[in-house]
Amino acid sequence: MDEERLIDPDASTEDGGDTQTRPQTLEEFVGQQAVCDNLQVFVEAARGRSEAMDHVLLFGPPGLGKTTLAQIVSRELGVGFRATSGPVIAKAGDLAAILTNLEAREVLFIDEIHRLSPAVEEILYPAVEDFQLDLVIGEGPAARSVRIDLQPFTLVGATTRSGLISTPLRDRFGIPLRLSFYNAEELQGIISRNARILDLDLSDEGAAEIAKRSRGTPRVAGRLLRRVRDFATVEGNTTVDAKIADAALNRLDVDARGLDAMDRRYLTCIAENYGGGPVGAETLSAALSEERDTIEDVIEPYLIQQGLLMRTPRGRMLAEGAYRHLGLSAPKNLKQMELLAIEEDTDDE
Repeated sequence: MDEERLIDPDASTEDGGDTQTRPQTLEEFVGQQAVCDNLQVFVEAARGRSEAMDHVLLFGPPGLGKTTLAQIVSRELGVGFRATSGPVIAKAGDLAAILTNLEAREVLFIDEIHRLSPAVEEILYPAVEDFQLDLVIGEGPAARSVRIDLQPFTLVGATTRSGLISTPLRDRFGIPLRLSFYNAEELQGIISRNARILDLDLSDEGAAEIAKRSRGTPRVAGRLLRRVRDFATVEGNTTVDAKIADAALNRLDVDARGLDAMDRRYLTCIAENYGGGPVGAETLSAALSEERDTIEDVIEPYLIQQGLLMRTPRGRMLAEGAYRHLGLSAPKNLKQMELLAIEEDTDDE
């Protein structure tokens, strides 16, 4: 899959342009109400005591605002913000250099923290617990251990795969917070706010039309809004309503449920070529000329969330909703097949 998908929740080079629409405070942040309320308490407590806040782990699907929340935390604390990511920190010395340059109470944000190497993690443990670095300098008989004191700081880690974080590292975060998908009303509020910042006259109906196709993700919503704005600008539409937004998104191949051409190609392949399933992942990979990892990690998750697809021990099966979405008639024995698949799944457990 070489081309970028418009509805892909992972960050793309184009998303660098959405910094102007990012909320600057917890009050401006729309959605994730429980997370924001808890963060407000922790921030105010740390600020009142003039201490570094306890370490925070933000986890959840991509595109929900983990980086934005980390920036807001540093802004609300009134301290500096340093950002890096797990794959960038290749050696223990790289992390040591970052930590020794931190000022008191500063926020260090590590994105994709589950991708830290074990050697780097070992350096991080004493740093986040005791604000000290334990380093070994030299080799062989000349090697000696050095302990360096660090300024108290707040580590904010972000990950899309909390299960891949080692248990010792996870246990060192005092504030674990899960971010969930946004509902249509929250996304509509985000889109309307972004439209005002972008100086786009967008009706409530137009914002709702974009929101319901955004896969519950603000990043996708912002991307679709910018594309709709492009169509409106070129076609000379001063006000974007539901009809204009619908026409623009249809031209972009994003349908009413947020599925794009690749999603529909996947569902159609199972329905028409394999009788709705079950069909194995390797077979689908060959039929669609896509890597198995791409199918499992990029295409299938949203289809499963929407109740359009089932993963069973015997392979992938279309649910009844998928047939309705494709405008096809479901097989008469679909219910029996679903029950059989569920029973087999239970037996495997």
